[in-house]
Amino acid sequence: MVSNPCCRVTYLCHMDAIFTLDQIRSVAKALWKEGQRQKIWAFHAEMGTGKTTFIHALCEELGVESGVSSPTFAIINEYRTVQGKTIFHMDWYRLKSAEEAVNAGVEDSLLSGDLCLIEWPENAPGLLPDDSFHIHLEALDENTRRLFTGDGG
Repeated sequence: MVSNPCCRVTYLCHMDAIFTLDQIRSVAKALWKEGQRQKIWAFHAEMGTGKTTFIHALCEELGVESGVSSPTFAIINEYRTVQGKTIFHMDWYRLKSAEEAVNAGVEDSLLSGDLCLIEWPENAPGLLPDDSFHIHLEALDENTRRLFTGDGG
């Protein structure tokens, strides 16, 4: 079940949703509605929680027609939407330092003004701007996930 975003004390709204795979597109759509003003999205989750699966659903929702896959070895995948917009999908799992990230072209992508979807942002947190949109995923059981935004849960 997708819960509606509720506004907190500040102007920011937060989302908290519990869903299964057959509901992932509706959650991706709701997340886009909440975070579309942010250009840098940081996905926080344990290994195997479904970060890439969720990003795939989000990219489909945004009109990416080409294959969306994990950029674990490439570090950065670039997609185009049917509207001609660029989306950078990054996986920082293998990065050992911010310097390595910069050498891989991460900083150029972050400064491009295009949407950047980042898996494992904790491996180079100093590169994230203060206004990054933080998304947390948790596995509740084999088929159920929880997604929430903001700093806490």
